[in-house]
Amino acid sequence: MNLNPPTKPAFDRREFLITVAGVGFAQAAQPIMAQTAITTDSKGLVTGEVKIPVADGTMAAYRAQPATGKHFPVVLVVSEIFGVHEWIADICRRLAKLGYLAIAPDLFARHGDPRKMQDSQQILTDVIAKTPDNEVMSDLDATVAWAKTEGANTTRLGITGYCWGGRITWMYAAHNPQVKAGVAWYGRIKAETNAINPQHPIDIAANLKVPVLGLYGGLDQHISLDQVTEMRAALNQAHSKSEIHVYPHADHGFLADYRPTYNKEAAEDGWQRLQDWFKKYGV
Repeated sequence: MNLNPPTKPAFDRREFLITVAGVGFAQAAQPIMAQTAITTDSKGLVTGEVKIPVADGTMAAYRAQPATGKHFPVVLVVSEIFGVHEWIADICRRLAKLGYLAIAPDLFARHGDPRKMQDSQQILTDVIAKTPDNEVMSDLDATVAWAKTEGANTTRLGITGYCWGGRITWMYAAHNPQVKAGVAWYGRIKAETNAINPQHPIDIAANLKVPVLGLYGGLDQHISLDQVTEMRAALNQAHSKSEIHVYPHADHGFLADYRPTYNKEAAEDGWQRLQDWFKKYGV
């Protein structure tokens, strides 16, 4: 007789199907700076939630694309620690207005819903610390595969991400050589390695083939200028096409127009640099 209890599945498929449409802003990101928050409408777009088959279930994602036309180039949008909330959806709509199929997958779905958590430290402990890089890379691969089945032009593939997603942008560019270009907004560069994060951007800089534009703030207390300088030096030594631009008077999260750290001048310049970078490298 087998006295061992049955093995519990890695996740409950019903729990995995977390909605990403119409969720509003993440609770831990409050208060919202309504006077600066940008709202991009859906006029001329197809927007909303889609379901993406992944290795062990089905993952929700927010998708935005032009309502007319076909074979759109693809931009993967990788969220901050707060998940796929209203600001990330708005970023997708901004990119769709530029002619892209922009898609933000819910990469935290197996581990919890950070949008409903009121404390950033809880998000870091309960969600971020349990989301391994290999799982994220696999989910992003699945997102690209889904976009291809939808008729998108995945030969023109870009990626952009913010904070946690900025680090993932560097890492996915190293993981998938089919990416044409990436734009990493204030993503972590260097930290201790572990089973969840076996490498960081500084570790892959020497071998990075995909051109990534890193955008950082000179006042960022989370990512020191010494680390930014070290990353730039590593890229230069490798004769990489990747570049780093620093906004001396900008803080961490300077693109996030719904937060107090928003810096209008740096945000607008960075957004233009993103467009130019993607165009330069064929996204």
